[in-house]
Amino acid sequence: MVEVALPALLQCPRCRRAPLVPDEAALACRACRVQFPRVGGVPWLFADPDLSLGDWRNRLTLYLEDFAAAARLAEIELSGARRAPTRARLSLLREAYLEQARLVRELLAPLAMPALPLPHATQLAVGSALPLSQDLHSYYANVHRDWCWGGEENQAALAQVGPAVGAAERVLVLGAGAGRLAYDLHQTGASRLTVALDINPLLVLAAERVVRGVPVELYEFPIAPLRTEDVAVRRRLVAPAPARAGLELVFADAWRAPFAPQSFEAVVTPWLIDIVDEDLEQIASAVNRLLVPGGRWVNFGSLAFPWRNPARRLGPDEVREVATEAGFEVTLQRDAALPYMRSPVSRHARTETVALLAAEKRRRAPREDGGDAAQPAWLRDTALPVPRTEALALAADASRIQAVLLALVDGKRSIDELTRIVAEQRLLPPAQARSAVQGLLERLLRSAERIERA
Repeated sequence: MVEVALPALLQCPRCRRAPLVPDEAALACRACRVQFPRVGGVPWLFADPDLSLGDWRNRLTLYLEDFAAAARLAEIELSGARRAPTRARLSLLREAYLEQARLVRELLAPLAMPALPLPHATQLAVGSALPLSQDLHSYYANVHRDWCWGGEENQAALAQVGPAVGAAERVLVLGAGAGRLAYDLHQTGASRLTVALDINPLLVLAAERVVRGVPVELYEFPIAPLRTEDVAVRRRLVAPAPARAGLELVFADAWRAPFAPQSFEAVVTPWLIDIVDEDLEQIASAVNRLLVPGGRWVNFGSLAFPWRNPARRLGPDEVREVATEAGFEVTLQRDAALPYMRSPVSRHARTETVALLAAEKRRRAPREDGGDAAQPAWLRDTALPVPRTEALALAADASRIQAVLLALVDGKRSIDELTRIVAEQRLLPPAQARSAVQGLLERLLRSAERIERA
């Protein structure tokens, strides 16, 4: 359940102006009249809650299908295997894939998945905005690192981040993943409220159980297993103790965080700023908005920016300058060599040089909402050819789907009739057709109203 302290900080992620209030089993915005459900007891605070929930349901369907396909492939390979160790390995994998699918289905039962997945073009056409790079298996190993590999890595991270957070009483961890750092900060620090925010249902729902004292069982599939029997290891995920009161988990987009301005005394971004497809200037502005004057931003991670564009692969000095330009005073910046992803059943482990930056908010960011990213040359120079990028190709597919939906609007058909037609034409699964059609029309109406007011 949401603690008393949390609702006072919540702000609608859709209209970004009204508070959220408890409404039966959900949280509601009385300004835009959107209800935000709880999934497995965790508030689901995406700007489009129904569409994001449908998107993750679809990803769960595909995730479970991947396990079934892997089990079938292992069965096929097993029938032709000559060597005893190979047969033992494939047999173990086949059984583990099937059992893992059952365990994941049980853990993610709150998602209440539909029967059919949506292609991403369809999701985009009706407004879904979850990143393509994120799926349920993203950072899956972190679940095991956080809750069953022992304390080496977790203690090393806490030793770096904890002193930087200091005595803050309201702490937000953006991109909290499976939740161990947020848990450790809360258990050992002065915070009366620690909020762990992430978008991934597998990571968050596993964390929600574990921090409440309920063990979770899932399989670990090491990249480089030490022995044959280590190719699939059933793990029992447990916390050292149930979390004390005040640790809350939230589903949300980190850069559209559902909190009022100046809600927190410390914001932590662990292993996040270099993996999300957002410019650091926008990230810093979003963090600034959430902090009280004098509040602390603590960034912790490797700064391994993966982008092709070299201008986006920032070094430590550039990160410091971005923070300063966004209204922060950097008070601490250092590197530390820490253990990283050292599974006890894998040969794949390393030491990572991790950057820690702590900065205090001295003024509001120049662009509190982030502003637009730098435009490509072909947008600035209209004489240049427009490249058919993957993003534009996907947008073209999405536009065609929107066009088909809108062509059915003739001034006579109701939303119920439109829903029936798109379902019959298999444009959308029946379970999602109504919310998708209604959501699309609502967004187009709001867009038209904004144009009329301009």
